[in-house]
Amino acid sequence: MDTAQKNGQAGLLLGFIGVLCFSLTLPATRVAVPELGAVVVGLGRAVVAAALAGLLLALRREPFPKSHAVAIVTTGLGVVIAFPLLSALALRTVPAVHGAVIVGFLPAATAVWATLRGGERPSGFFWLVTGLGLAAIVAFAGVQGAGSLQVPDVLLFFAVALGAYGYAEGARVSRELGGWRVICWALVLTAPVLVLPVGYDIVRQGGLHADAAAWTGFAYVATVSMFLGFFAWYAGLARGGIARVGQLQLIQLPLTALWGVVLLREHLSGATVVTGLIVVASAAVAVRLRVANAPVRSRAQAGGVR
Repeated sequence: MDTAQKNGQAGLLLGFIGVLCFSLTLPATRVAVPELGAVVVGLGRAVVAAALAGLLLALRREPFPKSHAVAIVTTGLGVVIAFPLLSALALRTVPAVHGAVIVGFLPAATAVWATLRGGERPSGFFWLVTGLGLAAIVAFAGVQGAGSLQVPDVLLFFAVALGAYGYAEGARVSRELGGWRVICWALVLTAPVLVLPVGYDIVRQGGLHADAAAWTGFAYVATVSMFLGFFAWYAGLARGGIARVGQLQLIQLPLTALWGVVLLREHLSGATVVTGLIVVASAAVAVRLRVANAPVRSRAQAGGVR
C-alpha cells in the first residue's frame, strides 16, 4: 500500500471519528438543557471550549490572523453562537430524533452557501434536489406540528441556515489558516460577548443545579462537540481530502437518530425514517454536485469548518 492510499484510509477513519463525535451533540444537548437551561448549554459550552482553544493557541504561540478577522467572527456567529443556542432552545421541547431530521439538511445548506460565496453557478438540478430536501423537512415539521410549523422547528431552521453560513465562511478562510485555527480563533473572539448572558442566566437560576446525566451532556458538548471533535475532522480532511472525507457528513443524521433511540428511548416513526432518507439522499446529491462543480483549487486543498 502506497503513502497516498494510507493517507486516504487514515483520513476516512479520522473523518468518521469526527462525525461520530458530532452525532452525539443533539442527544447530549437534549439531556443537559432541562437541568441547566438553553443559554448555559447553548452558549456556556462555547465559553468552556474557548478556554481550551485559548490555551492551545497560547501554547503554540499562534499569531492572530488580522486579515481574516471578519471572516473568523462571521464563522463564530454561525458556528459558536447561532447554531448551538438555537438548537438548544429548540431541544427544550422536541426530541433529538426530530431535531436530527431538520439538522440533517446542514450539509446541503452548507453546499448552497459555499456555491453562493464562491461565485459558482450551480445547475438547476442542484437547486431541485436541495429544494426537495427542504420541502420534505417542511412537510415533516408541519405534520409533526399538527398542520403548522412550531416554534422549535423555526428555531432549528434558523440554526441550520446560520450555522451553514458560518461553516461555509470558515471553509473559505481555512484554506489559508487551517480548519483548527479557524474554530479556535472563532471561539476566542466570540467568548467575551458570551460570558455576560451565561453569567446572568446562572444568577437568574440561583446557581447551577443538575444531575450527573445533565453535567455529562454539558461536558460532552463543551469539550467534544465544540472542540475535540473538530481536530479529528480537520485531520481527516487534511489526509483524505475534502471531496472524499466530506461525504461522511451524510451519515450524521442516521447516527444521531440511532443515539436518540438507544440512549434516550425516543420513538422513531415511519415519517421520521422516510423524511430522513429523503434528506440524506438530497444532501448527498447536492454535495456531490457541488464538489464536481467546485474550482480545482478548492478541491485540492484541505480545510473547512465542520
